[in-house]
Amino acid sequence: MAAGFKRIGLGLGMLVVLGVALLLFASSLGERKRQRVVDVTVAGVAWATDAPALERGHYLFRSRGCADCHGADGGGREFINDGKGMRVRGPNITPGGPVARYTAQDWERVVRHGVKSDGHAALIMPSEDYNRLTNADLAALVGYARTLEPRSGGETVMELPLPVQVLYGLGVIRDASEKIDHSLPPAQPVTAGVTPAHGAYVANMCIGCHGPGLSGGAIPGGPPDWPAAANLTPGAGSVMTRYPDATGFVTMLRSGKRADGSAIAVMPFDSLRELNDTDAQAVYAYLKTVPAKPAGQR
Repeated sequence: MAAGFKRIGLGLGMLVVLGVALLLFASSLGERKRQRVVDVTVAGVAWATDAPALERGHYLFRSRGCADCHGADGGGREFINDGKGMRVRGPNITPGGPVARYTAQDWERVVRHGVKSDGHAALIMPSEDYNRLTNADLAALVGYARTLEPRSGGETVMELPLPVQVLYGLGVIRDASEKIDHSLPPAQPVTAGVTPAHGAYVANMCIGCHGPGLSGGAIPGGPPDWPAAANLTPGAGSVMTRYPDATGFVTMLRSGKRADGSAIAVMPFDSLRELNDTDAQAVYAYLKTVPAKPAGQR
């Protein structure tokens, strides 16, 4: 009997050792993956300098999530700190920060493709949301960023718990550069209006959390206490049934609350409430046309 228990104990001990070894191996894969060089060739889009374009860039900066990660002044912002080992701070993107020497090619590579100037993947940057920016909007956004008051410091902070590192190493969590089809040409301009076509362009900002099919699910790489992203399609489990018209939907974007008055967690409402009426209503028009998918299929 004692010999049997001893064998069981040895077996369990070996499983624990094997499990720890696998975790460490997967973690090392994640670090190796972070250090890989992603080769993306871009022509570079000259940044805008004229007043109308800079005004457009300011609007895009406020309404497309840039301030959520980099701060309203562009000096950097801590936007995740769960107190459990996950802490992320977006970098300073003013002319006084790490991007001071960025060329037009560097800006295009990081914004559209999720690749930093040194060729490494920008792990948290949701470039899948910005890959389809038109050349004019990319030029406007970068042009505006270059007019921000220079601030010193503000380096990226990337503290990830072991489970996240493991999932990244195993490919369960992917960075933006892995998700993007880098061969796609820049998107062509769409006339602004309350139309599904314009709404599709604006709604590109939603795919990082809600998935390319907009059916939601667990947000890859997010803290474990974050709720799943909602299903924005007409499929099973859709939240769009709560918003029978554009007015209710836009009110939700402005207020951060559901139709019943309850608060919605995680959504970047500081940015969403900055969407102008045309963009916000166009997103609703587009969501009414997307193919139905069951909730959670991304």
